[in-house]
Amino acid sequence: MGQIDALRDFVATHPRLMVLTGAGISTGSGITDYRDANGQWKRSPPMDIQTFRASPRNRARYWSRSMAGWPIVAAAQPNDAHRALVALEAQQRLVGVVTQNVDGLHDAAGQRRIVSLHGRLSEVVCLTCGAQTARADWQRWLIERNGPPAAQTAPAPDGDADVVVDLEGFQSPACDACGGVLKPDVVFFGESVPRARVERCREMLADADALLVLGSSLMVYSGFRFCRAASEAGKPVAIVNLGHTRADALAAVKLEADCGAALRALLGATPSRVEAALL
Repeated sequence: MGQIDALRDFVATHPRLMVLTGAGISTGSGITDYRDANGQWKRSPPMDIQTFRASPRNRARYWSRSMAGWPIVAAAQPNDAHRALVALEAQQRLVGVVTQNVDGLHDAAGQRRIVSLHGRLSEVVCLTCGAQTARADWQRWLIERNGPPAAQTAPAPDGDADVVVDLEGFQSPACDACGGVLKPDVVFFGESVPRARVERCREMLADADALLVLGSSLMVYSGFRFCRAASEAGKPVAIVNLGHTRADALAAVKLEADCGAALRALLGATPSRVEAALL
């Protein structure tokens, strides 16, 4: 309870919070996270952009795995942690939410002031002409041409999945407009977050008086940079995460807890009362 009290005091003292979320906020929705309590990979790292671009076979490997992993992300529903942030926004206690997740669950929960730092898995983009299409449409296309998805052994937060599949003859999607290579409209490893998106986050942080991190190890620089920027600006950082994070040394408050449980305790609410707070 001492840690929860510290988190309550942090939120009460800093009424204009910027929130940064990671994979740990979506585990309550059935989407696994990336890293263990020490910040190490639980599975093979996601495919990077150089590998994806390098060959048709690599792209077939990506899409064959995505066929199995996408349905889990598509079917996931917001959990108490997502709903609690919507409640805090309704109470005008947030300047906004920056999420490193690509699952779209903050949007589905009704969050309004949000930046999807790494994009959304629900969209697909052409690397040649920039045309955007719906991922759900391409799932149907993939199944029509390649048969049902292979049985998966473990899903991942980015819609990937560990599967064993014969890639011989596997058909990957191509752009209807120009025939170019398609990829999910998310930031792969090896790609940079679009500058305009980063600037929106910096503007949000400038309007905030503190930063609250939920469910992220912050091992990726794209999220960690905002903890460092907050610290350099004299704005305190609070972290709720199960395990070590890259920014622990910068944190004024560190709570080792599940995000949903921590936010329910913060609001003094049962799951049903979290939902009632939105009415």
